[in-house]
Amino acid sequence: MEKKRVLLLSEGFGAGHTQAAYALSSSLRKLSPDVQTKVLELGSFLNPRVAPLIITAYKKTVINQPKLIGYVYRHQYKKSLNRLTTLALHKLFYTHTRSIVRQLRPNVIVCTHPIPSAVISRLKRLGVQVPLCTVITDYDAHGTWISPEVDLYLVSTDEVKSKLMLRGVSLDKIRVTGIPIHPNFWEHPGRDEIRGKFNLKNMPTVLVMGGGWGMLSDEVVNQLLTRWHEDVQIIFCLGRNDKSRISMEQNPLYQKENIHIIGYTNEVDKLMEVSDLLITKPGGMTCSEGLAKGIPMLFHNPIPGQEEENVQYFTARGLGEPITSLDVVVKWMNKLLHNYPDIVRKRKRHMAQIAKYHPMQSAQSIIDLLDLRPYSADQARL
Repeated sequence: MEKKRVLLLSEGFGAGHTQAAYALSSSLRKLSPDVQTKVLELGSFLNPRVAPLIITAYKKTVINQPKLIGYVYRHQYKKSLNRLTTLALHKLFYTHTRSIVRQLRPNVIVCTHPIPSAVISRLKRLGVQVPLCTVITDYDAHGTWISPEVDLYLVSTDEVKSKLMLRGVSLDKIRVTGIPIHPNFWEHPGRDEIRGKFNLKNMPTVLVMGGGWGMLSDEVVNQLLTRWHEDVQIIFCLGRNDKSRISMEQNPLYQKENIHIIGYTNEVDKLMEVSDLLITKPGGMTCSEGLAKGIPMLFHNPIPGQEEENVQYFTARGLGEPITSLDVVVKWMNKLLHNYPDIVRKRKRHMAQIAKYHPMQSAQSIIDLLDLRPYSADQARL
């Protein structure tokens, strides 16, 4: 029997979109041996020279001009990408997308970023017949995600579902599955074994992360955390930000007992498992991973727009708190030292809240779409 093919398309504007695609790929293969998956960052694949320059420019804008990002987000909030914009994107960067679809002959295309979703939607308007599933990887529903050509939306919450419906999306096109994360984040391995692997102690532990780009909180917060190094274990996880990692490793302030500096690792799930507090950029993916682990979260430097919406969602439900001042950090460090049993109890309650989100819901929804839309001769003539 011929394997069914799922093409997962993302973009490199922040690591979370592509992480979601790979998480879905892993879950799909785990659920069904008859499914073959391929993950592509579409723009980078089609334009390997130009795309990194665009992504670098975007990253610099996020760091240096976050208010501009917020303005664009809010200005376009209720607007889908119009046909002129998608035509321009197609002509400038995505001309050969149809060729990729024709060559790979996917039974379903899954998009974890709004730009590939808009590009595939345009191809569908031009006659390409392939089911399109769009995975919204935040806790909000920006207009750029929405297109009438999308056959199925996978969303994080009932609130996002309601926002889509208010904008005319049919209920039967929406599944509330939670944001897809790697299945490892739903597992709970032995803590002692993890501590041994990372040379950690059995004591209150704070994990500090900077999102997929390794942008940690400002130096004032980091230095404040080191004051508690005798009583609280602190793990700084910098991802691929080697410059910051080397700088911190050479700084005497961080060369203290119980302070650990880690670069890129594919075992963040294990670090979250043995940590009692997560300080992080509020990207949709990292928030979802923390949610699966039930770990309380403090949010620093949200990007205006979608990350602010993520902060509002988690704060309103008692699952996190923004760092509006250094007093917030001091309060939580004192909680770790003086009310540790209460933090453990709250973590167990958080775990109960997310029990409704089964780790395979997103993947199962895609398999259901595969079963509903079997491969046909029409697709062979893309």
